[in-house]
Amino acid sequence: MKSYLKLSIVSILAASSSAFAPIRQYSRSTALKMSTEVSEIKVGDKIPEIVMMDGQADYEKPVGVNLAELCKGKKVAIFAVPGAFTPGCSKSHLPSFITAQDELKAKGVELTICVATNDAYVMEAWGRTSGGADAGIMFLSDPDAELTRAFGLSIEGGTLVRSKRYSLIAEDGIVTHYFSSAEQSSDTWAPNVLSNL
Repeated sequence: MKSYLKLSIVSILAASSSAFAPIRQYSRSTALKMSTEVSEIKVGDKIPEIVMMDGQADYEKPVGVNLAELCKGKKVAIFAVPGAFTPGCSKSHLPSFITAQDELKAKGVELTICVATNDAYVMEAWGRTSGGADAGIMFLSDPDAELTRAFGLSIEGGTLVRSKRYSLIAEDGIVTHYFSSAEQSSDTWAPNVLSNL
């Protein structure tokens, strides 16, 4: 009887421990590679009809914004960062666009948009605390990485899909200039964008 009881207890413990075991992480083999590969955005491409999320003050419900509609009839600068509040994004990329707002407007840019895959609440807080929102930059969340993937610029893996760093200029919804961070991050900062306009 004692051995049967011990065996039952051991079986129960073994079963319960597997219920709390971490979920097995699969290697990124065919599961991710089978998804449709998308070419990286380029000059001449259209800004897609994707709804981004615009965080609101005082933790109000975020508002959906159709990016293609927002860009329609305007000259727009869009820059994306791997993450809000991260060092390179907060110390270099974003400040370069904050200080360049007057120069961008002088070149005809009517709206500057910062994009990241962080949620809308984080993006609103980053815009507010960084001074970017006060400078006139719109902070939009790409919460499901829909835009990031459509542009072929996603960094897959981990718990959050992130965007590669980039900048672009679009006129009436068509990309006229594209700046990749493939060679160096500073290629996507505002001074380089301005020197090419």
